[in-house]
Amino acid sequence: MDRSRRNFCLGAGAATIGAAAGTAMPASAAPGGAALRRDGDPAHRWAMVVDVGKCVGCQACTVACIMENDVPENSFRTIVSTYEVTEQGKAGSYMLPRLCNHCEDPPCIPVCPTGATFQRRDGIVVVDNTVCVGCAYCVQACPYDARFINHETQTADKCTFCVHRVEAGLLPACVETCVGGARIFGDLNDPDSAVATLVRDENPKVLKPEQGTQPRVFYLGLDPRFQGKVDGTPTLWRPSNQAHAEKEHA
Repeated sequence: MDRSRRNFCLGAGAATIGAAAGTAMPASAAPGGAALRRDGDPAHRWAMVVDVGKCVGCQACTVACIMENDVPENSFRTIVSTYEVTEQGKAGSYMLPRLCNHCEDPPCIPVCPTGATFQRRDGIVVVDNTVCVGCAYCVQACPYDARFINHETQTADKCTFCVHRVEAGLLPACVETCVGGARIFGDLNDPDSAVATLVRDENPKVLKPEQGTQPRVFYLGLDPRFQGKVDGTPTLWRPSNQAHAEKEHA
């Protein structure tokens, strides 16, 4: 059992699952993000640490997320952006796993006119797609390019840390399937968890710290040149139109 799974299971065993849900309200209905939080156990603060040096860009995390969360074609809740870099005349690739940062101060929440986007008391930011009207204000407000409008549901979509798995005592699908062990998930409020230990001892970086959102996705070994990057080239293989045509006529 790897470090992330071991520490997560120890912490999740004490979780109180399924707190009663409140009624959705517009972001303007109460001052401050904390007043809008509902669901989840406030004893926990879920977070992820990504060790960039262990990411091999295989996109197993991306595929696992798509399958687990029924993400529509050409949309992604998480993905590994890749960059071509040249140093001392040698070309190489830099991998940057990306997902919703589940910020402590999420800029997507106050712009939502219906209260569809809210933060649980355990820190996970979610979207109630029964309330979302697909206005895309939250998509525009996110500085990490981590949201999209689901073209099947016509509502906002994003990473939820696989909250349904977390509540069942399981790791997020991307963490479970990471072949390099680059993603570590756990409870920041548990001082003995791997996540809390790494954040405390290894001084990890966050993306776009100047935004002041206080992300809860941390990066080990993050090259400062990429700290502000949220774009890139996904390395998922997609069949060409010609390949589709050849298959249809075979």
